[in-house]
Parts: sequence; C-alpha cells; structure tokens
Amino acid sequence: MATKKAVLSKDLIVSYYMNHVLEHNEKPKSIYQFAQQNGFSEAEFYTFFGTLDAIEKEIFIQFFDKTIELLEKNPAYASYDMRAKLLSFYFTLFELITANRSYVLYALQQHKNQLKNVMLLTDIRKKFKNYIGEITTDDFRIQIERFQEYQEKATKESLWIQFLLTLKFWMDDSSAGFEKTDIYIEKSVKAAFELMNITPIDSLIDFGKFLFKEKIQKN
Repeated sequence: MATKKAVLSKDLIVSYYMNHVLEHNEKPKSIYQFAQQNGFSEAEFYTFFGTLDAIEKEIFIQFFDKTIELLEKNPAYASYDMRAKLLSFYFTLFELITANRSYVLYALQQHKNQLKNVMLLTDIRKKFKNYIGEITTDDFRIQIERFQEYQEKATKESLWIQFLLTLKFWMDDSSAGFEKTDIYIEKSVKAAFELMNITPIDSLIDFGKFLFKEKIQKN
C-alpha cells in the first residue's frame, strides 16, 4: 500500500529545511533544488515563503511563539510579577533552543558578518519588545517615571540587548547541561531589574564577579 503523502504546510517546510541544514551543514542551493528534494513544487513553496531566508526567520519566530504558548499554559504564570515572568520566559526559550542547539549555532554563525546573523532576529526583536510591554506592571511604570533616563522605551531596548548578550553567552557555554547559562540568566535579570530600580550595587557586583570568573577561566 502506497504511503500517503504528507500535506505540505509551513511547519513541514520548516522541518525539511532544518533537516537539510543539519545533514549537509549548509542551506539548500536554491528553492527549486530544495523543493525537488522534498517532493513538492517550487510553486507550492511560494504559497508559504518568498525566500529561503524567510524560513530561517520563521524558525526563530516559532521558538518565540512556542515559548509564549508554554508559559500561558501554566496557570500560575498570570500571577507572576514582571521579573518572574521574564525569568520564566528565558528559561523556557533557552530550553527550546537548546533542544535545537546544532541548528541555532549554525544559523547564528553562518556569516562572517555578525550583523547578517543578527538580522535573523529582526522579527524576534519586535515580538520581544511587545512582550516586555505586555508584562510591564503598573507598579514598575510608576517606578521608572521617577527617573527620566529609565523610560519604558529605553527599558525595552536595554532588555533586548540583555537578551542578545544572554544568547551569545549560551552559544559559548560548554558547561554540562548549560548550567552556567542558567546562572547567567538569573544574575543578569536580577541585576537588570535592580539597575532599573536604581538599587544595583549587590546584584551588579555579584553579576560582575560571575562574568569576571568566566573570563578568567576561558583565558
């Protein structure tokens, strides 16, 4: 009995693409080649994506969307404060990308020009900043209104930069179970919130010691 052909979908194309990259350590040479290798037509491809680069961006969007989906399935999540929600976001997202680490490392290191690699995260940047806006509490808004330099827009941008630094730390992390990334997340989020509250001393010193120790060990 003939095997029934799977119905082509955006998710299936993403799966085909990731498998190709992992098996060949390079992206497909062309959309035509990619389509032929996976049993669908080039015309069918264009009903879901305009370019191969669009698939790469979609993969990171799916990581983000899946993270939010998992967080919202937790009944307790809605009652978390802003800091706890952000920590939950980090731990959940990094668990997902760790499960796909080989692909993520390839995608974010494929170009010598780091700006091109970061461009894959353009849509994630928008989603992340929207997410920060959604979890920002009224109490926090009142707190930052006391200090002009810590307006909400600046808060979103600074937390996005923190996210990129965390991602880079994870990419370089060789510890078992990426336990050092977990420590980095906890310390960096704590330090970021205390800095925005203008009470940074203890956490910033602790975070600074952690980074200094990591730098010394690598050198």
